[in-house]
Amino acid sequence: MVDVEKLKEIARETVSRDDVKYLIGWRQGTYGFRTAPHFVGTPEEADNLIFSPLCSHNLATYLTLVEKLPVPRGQDPDSRKVALLVKGCDSRAVVQQLIEQGIGRDSVFVIGCPCRGVVDLKKVEAKFPGMREKVSATWGNGTIIFNLPNGNVEVPRQEVLAGKCLTCRYPNPLLSDLNFGEEVAVWGSDDYADVKNLEAGSPQERWSFWEEKFASCMRCYSCRNVCPMCYCEDCVLDRLNPQWVMRSVNTAENTAFHLARAFHLAGRCIECGECERVCPVDIPIMKLNRKLSKEVREKYAFEPGLDPESKPLQASYRPDDKEDFIL
Repeated sequence: MVDVEKLKEIARETVSRDDVKYLIGWRQGTYGFRTAPHFVGTPEEADNLIFSPLCSHNLATYLTLVEKLPVPRGQDPDSRKVALLVKGCDSRAVVQQLIEQGIGRDSVFVIGCPCRGVVDLKKVEAKFPGMREKVSATWGNGTIIFNLPNGNVEVPRQEVLAGKCLTCRYPNPLLSDLNFGEEVAVWGSDDYADVKNLEAGSPQERWSFWEEKFASCMRCYSCRNVCPMCYCEDCVLDRLNPQWVMRSVNTAENTAFHLARAFHLAGRCIECGECERVCPVDIPIMKLNRKLSKEVREKYAFEPGLDPESKPLQASYRPDDKEDFIL
């Protein structure tokens, strides 16, 4: 059982510190099973914090977004820390941002939240359609317990968990200044079965699969905007001179966009699944990202976001790296 009151107490103490600007966590959303990021600036605002199977958002995205505007003339920059609640996959994003120097270690205070898995909102809303009243959820013994208006309903965890959680190898935060709750057992094992199933098809079958998926893309850029590793101030995919990807919304340009983004994330994607979660047309973006993650892991024995003292994949070198795949 998660002691949310203890979490609120930790949050109140954290935001009361002189070296902390605010804390970013989760709160209940406006309806149904929705949750939302919650910025806590005062001890009183901590009363709305939650941590439950509904807290799917990776809040590490905000670390590279907050307060990037120029400081007004006559004002000094606020050098205080941002406190952040992180699950295991979220912490990998923080670690990778530190490795790439996207953020500084002295700019963030990390509160680790061991996680037993978060739900896939689409699966839950399909199981309980038309829910408009606010619903909360808790972890049971291998189950998720939904506190519905007409009573509690217990659902086997495997039926509603997000895909990223079914293969999660790091449910416990890999980096934290303070941990909330006890470590949880690792239940996921990742043999990349989803990627291997796709690899088993012929080139034409694989192309037909992606052609259909990319044809539905609206180029809304939600996948890029939510990604904690897409924090370049000047995205090459937005440039007009030179223009690498046309603004046209068609299969060819959509394919170029997704492939360029996937290769930019090679050796950097921490598999939090946020891109797929926010896609309005349900493109299985993680199949593409996980294909590259599989290649990097198998060929270079490298996983991003595990060690803040390590180097990025493309800045590292080992004499025993495999060479049999090099043409």
